[in-house]
Parts: sequence; C-alpha cells; structure tokens
Amino acid sequence: MKNLFEPGRAQEMKERLARLKADSPRQWGRMSAAQAVAHCSLGLEWAVRDKTPDRMWFLPRMIGRVVKPLALGNDDPMKRNSPTAKSLIVADERPLDPERQRLCGLIDRFVAGGSMACTTDPHPFFGKLTPEQWAILTYKHLDHHLRQFGV
Repeated sequence: MKNLFEPGRAQEMKERLARLKADSPRQWGRMSAAQAVAHCSLGLEWAVRDKTPDRMWFLPRMIGRVVKPLALGNDDPMKRNSPTAKSLIVADERPLDPERQRLCGLIDRFVAGGSMACTTDPHPFFGKLTPEQWAILTYKHLDHHLRQFGV
C-alpha cells in the first residue's frame, strides 16, 4: 500500500505541491488551495507529535474503528467530501507559499523520523494506529487534497 514512509512518496507529494497554485480550481469541497494545505499540515502535526488530537464522541469513534480497515487496507483514494475533525478546519484565508513550505517541512520531518518518531496518540476517528497506518493515512490525506485541486 502507498504510504509516506515508502521511498519516493514524499518527493512525489512535494512535486505535486509545487504544481499547486493559489487559484487552482477545486473539484469539490469549500477550501481554497492554501486552506487545504494548512489543513494537511494540521493533520501531519498530529502524526509528528506536535499536537494531540481532541477525542471525538463515542459514536464517531466506534464508526471509525469499523471503517479503519476499509479506509487503510487498500490503495483506494479517500472519498470526496469526507468528514473532518473540527480542529483541522481552516476557515481563514492564508497565503499559499508559506503554507506549502510548512507542509513540506512537516513531510520531511515525518519521513526522517520514521516509525520511531510517529505519534502513539490515537487518531480521533480511527483510534489506535500503527506508524505504518499513520503513513498510509497521511499519504491518502495528502493525495486526497492534491486531487481536490487537480494536482
């Protein structure tokens, strides 16, 4: 399965990020390109232990545990308009270039740290994840938002 620990995947993501433009038209959703990049950074901050995710209510956590093998057990892309944690919503406008640099730095940190530096905190929806599952989820999340803008 494609994941961010795989050789070359981080470079692939950074090359796709480089092709993203502030005015890239979105294929779905409400975020601008810069908001989507900032949103991806917030998710990666969970994976590199910069931030601890808030717990979700009981029912979403139970649904997440059922959905986890379906979402992380294959190379299928994430579905359009998938729900997100409230703490990952970016409502304010931001300039794209600083957000892109921030995300590239987080990608580099995640890859360089490898499984030993990956968080052990549970994901708010999927629950406990192995470092490899975090790497799959991170790859899929980045891919999802880059596809959202056609890159």
